[in-house]
Amino acid sequence: MSDNSQESRPCPVCEETKKLKEYHNITICADCSKLAGTLIAEQQRITRLDALLSEGAKEQAEELPDVLDARRYRTRDRENNSWYVSISEMEGAPVEIFASTAFDRDQHLQSRISNLTTITRLISLILRHIYMGEKLTLEKTLNQLLRSSRQRNDLPDMLAKVLGNYAKKTEEAKTGGNEAP
Repeated sequence: MSDNSQESRPCPVCEETKKLKEYHNITICADCSKLAGTLIAEQQRITRLDALLSEGAKEQAEELPDVLDARRYRTRDRENNSWYVSISEMEGAPVEIFASTAFDRDQHLQSRISNLTTITRLISLILRHIYMGEKLTLEKTLNQLLRSSRQRNDLPDMLAKVLGNYAKKTEEAKTGGNEAP
C-alpha cells in the first residue's frame, strides 16, 4: 500500500473524510470495510430480512384518496357500440378502471354489466397491487366478486362460492379445525 492511501480523503461509501485503505480492489475507510465484510458474510440473512421488511411495507399500503385524477377514453366494441373507459390515476399510475356504455337496449345487459363490473374490479385490485403495493388476498378477491354480483347465481356469485371453499380451508388450517361454538 502506498503512502498516498494513508492520507485522509472522502470515503466513496460514507463520504466522510478518513484514512482510506484497499478492500477487495476498492479504496474505502476502515468502518466501511467492516460493513462490507459483514454484508458479504451475512448475505443470506440480509436477503431474508429484506424480504420480511418488504412484506411488512406491503401490509401497510396506502389507501386510495376520496378524489383521484382520471382519464376517460371513448372506444367502440365489435358491434360498433360506444363504450367509455375511465382510468383513475395516482401520481400518473393507473389504480382503478371503470367501464360504462351508452346503450341500454341489450337483453343481456344485467349479465354483461355484472361481468364488466367483475372484470374492472379485479383489474383495479391488480393495479393497486402493482402500483401501490397493496397486498392481494383471497379475501379481497372474494369481496370484489361479491360486490360485482347483481343477482343470485350470476357468474361473479358462482365464482365467489367456489373460491370461498378455499378461504374456508385456509381458515380451518390456521385454526386447526377448532372453531369456537
